[in-house]
Amino acid sequence: MKTKYDLEERLITFAIRIIEIIEQLPKTKAGTHIANQLVRCGTSPALNYGEVQAAESTKDFIHKMRIILKELRETRICLIIIIRKPFLKVESDFNECSELVAIFAKSIKTAENNKLIKNNK
Repeated sequence: MKTKYDLEERLITFAIRIIEIIEQLPKTKAGTHIANQLVRCGTSPALNYGEVQAAESTKDFIHKMRIILKELRETRICLIIIIRKPFLKVESDFNECSELVAIFAKSIKTAENNKLIKNNK
C-alpha cells in the first residue's frame, strides 16, 4: 500500500508536537517566554495552510506560502534555542521543521517560476 503524502496532515502533526513541547518547557521566565513565542509560530503553519488551499490567485498563493515559511523559520530558531539551552531534546522536531522549511521554500520558488512562465506567454 502506497503512503499518501499529505502536507496538511504533516503540518497538523507538527503543530501538535509543538504544543507537546510547549507543555514540557520549564515554568521559568525564559521557558515561558520561549513557550509563548513557540505556541504562535509553531502552530501557525498548520492554521495558515487552510488559507493557502483557498488562495484566490497565484500571487495570493505565494503570499500565503511565504507567511508559512516565515513562521516555520521562526519556529526553527525557537527549537535551536531549546536545543542549545538545553531545555529539552527536540532534535527530531528540529529536523521535521527544517524539512518543512525546504518544502515550502521549494514550493514558493516553483509557484513563482510557473507564474513567470504564465505571464511570458
